[in-house]
Amino acid sequence: MNDENSLVTWTNVIYGLHALSVFIGVTSAATIAGSFVFGLPSIAAVILNYVKRSEVRNTWLDTHFAWQIRTFWFAFFWSILVFVISAPLMFILIGFATAWLGIVLVGLWVSYRVIRGWVALRDRRALPTGAITEGP
Repeated sequence: MNDENSLVTWTNVIYGLHALSVFIGVTSAATIAGSFVFGLPSIAAVILNYVKRSEVRNTWLDTHFAWQIRTFWFAFFWSILVFVISAPLMFILIGFATAWLGIVLVGLWVSYRVIRGWVALRDRRALPTGAITEGP
């Protein structure tokens, strides 16, 4: 197996771990966002992203690693923001609704990002990232 095929396999494994977290969130008492941010599969995935990132630097796979890392950290920060906003509002009960809505929206966004990224990987396409500019 050449280096690129090996790195594609690693990228598939990482998407698989993220997808497992989404699946656990859908099929258990956990939420997608909670399972994604605090579940062992996604934590292992983001650690693998950082460990293997230097090997994909300056390749089309670098966009996938950036996509995966950003998905994890943005999900983490959005989840914290939902909690910070909703917790004080729980005293007047509306916070339960804002927490539920926020976590559902984060979960849908995470699911979209995992699916879009994995489909792009299957098609051997790079993903848009803020750090990497794309030509016309």
